[in-house]
Amino acid sequence: MRVGIIFANAGPFGTAEGCTTLGTHAEAAGFDALWTVEHVVFPEGYESTYPYDASGKMAMASDTPLVDPLIWLAWVAAHTTRLRLATGILILPERNPLVLAKELATLDAMSGGRVDLGIGVGWLREEFDALGIPWERRGARTDEYVAAMRTLWGADRVSFDGDFVSFDEVSSNPKPANGSVPIFIGGHSEAAARRAGRLGDGFFPGKGDLDALLDTMHREAEAHDRDPASIEVVWGGDGVMDASTVERAAELAAKGVTRLVVPGFLFWRDPEESLARFGEEVVAPLAEV
Repeated sequence: MRVGIIFANAGPFGTAEGCTTLGTHAEAAGFDALWTVEHVVFPEGYESTYPYDASGKMAMASDTPLVDPLIWLAWVAAHTTRLRLATGILILPERNPLVLAKELATLDAMSGGRVDLGIGVGWLREEFDALGIPWERRGARTDEYVAAMRTLWGADRVSFDGDFVSFDEVSSNPKPANGSVPIFIGGHSEAAARRAGRLGDGFFPGKGDLDALLDTMHREAEAHDRDPASIEVVWGGDGVMDASTVERAAELAAKGVTRLVVPGFLFWRDPEESLARFGEEVVAPLAEV
């Protein structure tokens, strides 16, 4: 079982030096991937509920640096050779799918096929308002953007006609190194689980009842003639991982979990030593599961 680091581009790792330190030492310690988070803007006085903290608020202030995930991952790519370059998650309906398809394919081609695209529909309505993007139907917009990007990656002189994006006989190059970029559906709602079963290469629930979510994902996959076992599952909903996680690994693997994530703040102090120690105590044993 592989282990990645979530919130990788936050805190002290958001700088050029911090990014290089995290990337090089995480790779040396055997970690599988770095997963970035994003917000384009921080709306003052937002009333939307942040779903991953009991306070309903993000653990950041308006002046907290939160670097762009794709630019940060490009910096990681330049200083590593093996690490997967993952977004966990990128707010897809806030992006132009044609521009994003080009950015992702470029990063994937230049990194040798190391990009994993984790996506979500977003929770911060005020951010959508600031960007001038409708909050309503963002789920349908997300589905269509996935289809549009895969169309652009799949061939040249392609056309697409949807409710939110349309193009006629266009080509976008370079193509991803392996023909496409794996897309992981983020979210802990039933809608996210269904979306993962319907169109995801992977499923990344941030929290929630894992058994119930996977059951929903499996049923949706089967309803669309897909093999649920082909959908990778990333899990970090048990909180901070430690050596005890190794004991649960077989149970998680039996449920279909293929990757685990640990929060990057664990390594903010003395990253070289803490990453190496975690690699020995957790990452290496889990690799045998």
